Amino acid sequence: MGLDVDGRVADAEGIPYDDDTFDLVVGHAVLHHIPDVELAMREVLRVLRPGGRFVFCGEPTRHGDAIARRLSRLTWWAASNVTQWPGLRENWARPAAELAESSRAAALESLVDLHTFDPDRLAALCMRAGAIDVRTETEELTASWFGWPVRTFEAAVRPGALGWNWAMFAFRGWKSLSWLDQNVMSRFVPDEFFYNVGVTGFKPGAAAQA
Repeated sequence: MGLDVDGRVADAEGIPYDDDTFDLVVGHAVLHHIPDVELAMREVLRVLRPGGRFVFCGEPTRHGDAIARRLSRLTWWAASNVTQWPGLRENWARPAAELAESSRAAALESLVDLHTFDPDRLAALCMRAGAIDVRTETEELTASWFGWPVRTFEAAVRPGALGWNWAMFAFRGWKSLSWLDQNVMSRFVPDEFFYNVGVTGFKPGAAAQA
């Protein structure tokens, strides 16, 4: 694309760029890994130019994450036990060592997933950091109730056991439920029950644009 990319490994609570450097700061599924989110947002606003915008998406909500993880744990327990039944073990069960490694990897999430968010409180945090025109948007209600068990089931069975038809079922199911969430469920289900929350806002200064 002809871009001159300056990539740096850095701490979000101490971004190594000068004040008023960027017009836009974006992130996906990053805020919930940062120990001090408000400090990180202050840094984001510092490196934005006046009127610059930030957009963060894919952050877990408190209630949505709790529901999704319970569904995931139940699916893991069911799949890892049922696939040990005679007649299923040979083609479906993952080796015990692989299941144990997956369980250890899942346990590491508690070390890196530091936060879940209430949409209104996330917006308030951004405003305390100095942002203006802050708004949040949520997504994935029934899609997360479907998607988390699907991904967990895929991780619990032998690789290659499910095939193309399963992949299309999973993709189309998630797409259909995402449409339902956006066009129907969002009209009456409170935001905090959706799985993902995104937040956007502006640095004070030049006229912000929607």
